[in-house]
Amino acid sequence: MTIKDTPAEWEIRGSQTPFVGNKTSVRTDEVVMPDGTVVRRDYQVHPGSVAVLALDEQDRVVVLRQYRHPVRQKLWEIPAGLLDVPGENPLHAAQRELYEEAHVKAETWRVLADVYPTPGGCDEAVRIFLARDLSAAEGERFEAEHEEIDLELDRVPLDELVRGVLAGELHNTCLVVGVLSLVAARQGGGLDSLRPADAPWPARPFDA
Repeated sequence: MTIKDTPAEWEIRGSQTPFVGNKTSVRTDEVVMPDGTVVRRDYQVHPGSVAVLALDEQDRVVVLRQYRHPVRQKLWEIPAGLLDVPGENPLHAAQRELYEEAHVKAETWRVLADVYPTPGGCDEAVRIFLARDLSAAEGERFEAEHEEIDLELDRVPLDELVRGVLAGELHNTCLVVGVLSLVAARQGGGLDSLRPADAPWPARPFDA
């Protein structure tokens, strides 16, 4: 048996969109179960996201601390953002987010992991990149607004982040998955064996 996620779609008898927000919406589908019963499933419709684990030559990760209102916490995270433009290349979006949030650019890019953070209630798909060979970005810093006004930026040793994840002190999905995926890649085939930055992403097809 191959352990691999596969496409599937159960019959939908009806669908409504009771809420439409600025970036996301809520959809209610009437889904036919295997025994023939029809149940309602509410979920958030999301454009998708990218995240960047940027690793410098001292084995430190670029991280930021940001207030997240739904969980009422300031979370340590890696740079990330929405796929605002339909069909946008995820790598271009990741490069933009690294510039806007950390004012950093990178020469070497790989794909670390593709995840569905909350598949039971949201269709969001996230691609997490590994960025290396870092340098300061040129030009003006991106003007912060809203929660990002209070954003804190730092570089933290990878080992310290691993400790924090396993101790239950760090909770952001992209940081947790990115950090542990990086460690696993190093222990496996090495970082150069990771998928190329333009690897296909069926969850969010993009223009080359």
